[in-house]
Amino acid sequence: MSLLNTIQDEAEILTDGESVEKTLSIIELITSGGTSGMVIILILFLLLIVATYIYFERIFAIKAASKVDSNFMNQIKDHVSNGKIDSAQMLCAQQNSPVSRLIGKGITRIGKPLEDINTAIENAGRLEVYSLEKNVSVLATISGVAPMIGFLGTVVGMIISIFELANAGGTIQMDVLASGLYTAMTTTVGGLIVGIIAYVAYNHVVVRTNKVVYQMEANSVEFLDHLNEPI
Repeated sequence: MSLLNTIQDEAEILTDGESVEKTLSIIELITSGGTSGMVIILILFLLLIVATYIYFERIFAIKAASKVDSNFMNQIKDHVSNGKIDSAQMLCAQQNSPVSRLIGKGITRIGKPLEDINTAIENAGRLEVYSLEKNVSVLATISGVAPMIGFLGTVVGMIISIFELANAGGTIQMDVLASGLYTAMTTTVGGLIVGIIAYVAYNHVVVRTNKVVYQMEANSVEFLDHLNEPI
């Protein structure tokens, strides 16, 4: 009976030992890949920081640009109709948004042909769109580059595994292959995670930017239509 208890205790210890061996933290997983794996993971981490910064910086900038007083255009049309051009320009300066800057540019051209006013607004609109899309292309680049860097780590890891296996004299041992396999797997997962995050962030920023651009276009058309109305 005591022999049976001893065997059971040893089995429990062995089972506990196996469960501990199978537990691996993220830090240990990254460091198990060796120097090359850690370098690639560091590069991916830096790309993640850059992508996160650009995303939040653009979201806050776009949110600020989209704020327009709902009564703004009505006030502008009233001032223009009453010939109060200076008051309309002052109102645009107070708003300080892409829409107000476009309308302000058009107001400065009042008295000239409608085509000239439209051209001035379009040129100002291009500058505003360029400002809204600042650094957004970097997000797109990171979303494409990060998985490629991860796959580069996969190739490096496989090369390390093959090199270690060759030096081991053809004897297949998991501890010999472990470093290369950890490098291959961790860098692949890291690259895909960063790429997915950057891709989702890029598309969200593009959607928010398009809403502001539509808002600019709608208000510009409304302003031009008002100028074209018969007095």
